[in-house]
Amino acid sequence: MSQFTNVAITKEANIYFDGNVTSRSVHFADGTKKTLGIMLPGDYEFNTGAKELMEILSGDLEIQLVGEDWRKISAGESFEVPANSSFKLKIYKITDYCCSFLG
Repeated sequence: MSQFTNVAITKEANIYFDGNVTSRSVHFADGTKKTLGIMLPGDYEFNTGAKELMEILSGDLEIQLVGEDWRKISAGESFEVPANSSFKLKIYKITDYCCSFLG
């Protein structure tokens, strides 16, 4: 899906890592939420509350989930992160992403 309809968007940006990662929250009528964002090259670690689905729209990166080896992710691919966990990212070029919160 390349476009969302009938949504509300929070105007204030979510800003992380001194502005190297930013996103905007998109709220759907059914109560679900996604964020759309950009990550600049660098190394980052994120914590999760809810289970997440990260869709990589463009970019080049590696991900490491807890207890797993690093793996390469490219544009058009996605990965899931368990609730109450963390994950590490190595971003090699500007990465555009959509994060869906699954519960």
